[in-house]
Amino acid sequence: MSWVRRSPVTRRERLRPRLADIMLTIALSKGKMLDLTLDVFRRAGYAMGSLSTESRRLVFPCPEIGMTFLIVRPTDVPTYVEYGAADVGIVGKDVLMEQDSDVYEPLDLQFGACRIAVAALKGQASRDRLSSKIRVATKYPKITERYFNQRGVPVEIIKLYGSIELAPLVGLADRIVDLVETGNTLKAHHLVEVECIAQSTARLVVNRASLKLKHAVVTELIKKLRAVSGTSTGSRTAAPRKSSRGARRTVKRTRT
Repeated sequence: MSWVRRSPVTRRERLRPRLADIMLTIALSKGKMLDLTLDVFRRAGYAMGSLSTESRRLVFPCPEIGMTFLIVRPTDVPTYVEYGAADVGIVGKDVLMEQDSDVYEPLDLQFGACRIAVAALKGQASRDRLSSKIRVATKYPKITERYFNQRGVPVEIIKLYGSIELAPLVGLADRIVDLVETGNTLKAHHLVEVECIAQSTARLVVNRASLKLKHAVVTELIKKLRAVSGTSTGSRTAAPRKSSRGARRTVKRTRT
């Protein structure tokens, strides 16, 4: 019986971190937010030469900076992060407010600013049907229900996936709840903003396990992004805020 002699493992090799332990997988929201996100990463010193918004690819390995980027729908980013398919994600606060994803939210990146607003047709903004339910069309049923319930207003929610501004024009709804950026689309459809429910900006979210297992590289990423995002350096990264189930959140990042 012959024996195969193995090379001795040096102390340096034993202490050397595995590639999987230092590589980060980052889920980015496709659409308008993607260009802004790439700009922030580049200003933070991350060269992403192969990543382009014009490409149809969805996976971009960047081993030179220790990252792999996934391009996914905004509403899917928290799911990828929660279940560990991605260590980190960039997504709008509106998505986090609407969903119940169990992820950490350590950083407000302060771009992609919009607001979640209630809107109605001109001349009907102050009219409430107190004797019956107000019918509201929205992509954000959870946010909408919480908002009107907190005010004691009975509401019937109609879930739509697009062209929300059309609902009051054809009599489908009395109000809409949608994401508003400039308000120009509301004006074009003779709608006025009744009230702002919440502000929404891009947020960095982190998988709970990745924060522990890849703590050094995750905190380094947070530090660099914070430096270029204008966020106060007084925020803590060691114990980031958790987007817990049942907390306030939002859904699709569609600009109005």
